[in-house]
Amino acid sequence: MNKIVFLDRDGTVNVEVDYLHKIEDFKFESEADKAIKIFNDLGYKVIIVTNQSGIARGYYTEEDLEKLHKYMDEQLKLLGAKVEKYYYCPHHPKGKIEKYAINCNCRKPELGMFIDAIREFDIDLENSIMVGDKISDLESAIRLGIKPILVETGHGKSEIDKAYFKVEIHKNLYEFANNLKTKNILG
Repeated sequence: MNKIVFLDRDGTVNVEVDYLHKIEDFKFESEADKAIKIFNDLGYKVIIVTNQSGIARGYYTEEDLEKLHKYMDEQLKLLGAKVEKYYYCPHHPKGKIEKYAINCNCRKPELGMFIDAIREFDIDLENSIMVGDKISDLESAIRLGIKPILVETGHGKSEIDKAYFKVEIHKNLYEFANNLKTKNILG
């Protein structure tokens, strides 16, 4: 079974930019790329689960999103880091692109993206982690028995008081990765 670090993308891995889809607007959160390398080195597979309502709203296409993810992969490869797969939800009930303007089972906090990942990657839920900058990112994890981590980047600082479940809080993804590394070294 695989240990997974599930990551929200916007505000967790990359600096929050409304409806990010252009490579020139992409920037990793402080050392988030190095954090992914640490997770890989600790034996975790990294999977990104991201709501992308900009597709339903007509701001960008799935192809635009895939180009951005390919660029992220290229940047991570320079460090020897890897994201196993990007799962994304292109839907939003108020979208203007008809085929995406639906209530779905994949938009977090729904479980669809996680269920797809579980089917594909033989995941050890008990030893997996979900990191996000919104409580709604972490609600799915709680329902599945995955450890939730809230980062203060993106929307994180404004989400702390919304937590209605026990959640570990870190300044950013890199701080959490280093904390996890220390715990592994110390046993």
